[in-house]
Amino acid sequence: MNRTSFLVDGFNLYHSLRTASDDLGGQSTKWLDLQSLLSSYLPVIGAGATLEKIFYFSALAVHLDHRRPGVTARHRLYLECLRAADIVPILGRFKYKKVHCRRCNQDNPHYEEKETDVAISMKLVEILVLDEADTVVLVSGDTDLAPAVRTAGRLCPTKQICFGFPYKRRNNELARLVSKYFYIRKDRYVAHQFPDPVTLRSGRAVPKPASW
Repeated sequence: MNRTSFLVDGFNLYHSLRTASDDLGGQSTKWLDLQSLLSSYLPVIGAGATLEKIFYFSALAVHLDHRRPGVTARHRLYLECLRAADIVPILGRFKYKKVHCRRCNQDNPHYEEKETDVAISMKLVEILVLDEADTVVLVSGDTDLAPAVRTAGRLCPTKQICFGFPYKRRNNELARLVSKYFYIRKDRYVAHQFPDPVTLRSGRAVPKPASW
């Protein structure tokens, strides 16, 4: 048995989904059933891979609500659906700071997503060191994860680390660090969407947001 856990970089995946929707002529992809999608790649991992756990790393962009009403509400609904599918969300935060613009000579507000890369890195090491999985698949194309992959590989040489690159998030540097990787095609996003609505364990029906 090859216990396999997935660590999903929510922002990297989100931007991939937006790209896929554009390339598909506006077809919806954001109502993604992550458990269904990632389970479909277990045969690619091979060696009797079985799903152990999926962790989804993201943050609520509450600072966008004033100009994009409903963005946080939609995200919260999606998180409810993920939890109903036994996926564990781990949320970071956005940090406010001022960035000086040389062109206009003013300090402009800027929000920077914090903690996600570190949280993914720590979870990778934790899972392997505590023997909670035999294989960990990182669903991301973010090079910031490279040091964690090197460290985890050195500490746990008998474990397997893979990358599942979201659509158009391929990263050759990361691919060279691992023994196995795969690319998620845009048509797989379409094939693995949640039903509309999603019925939670409580019996409450969660409809797909209209703009998704």
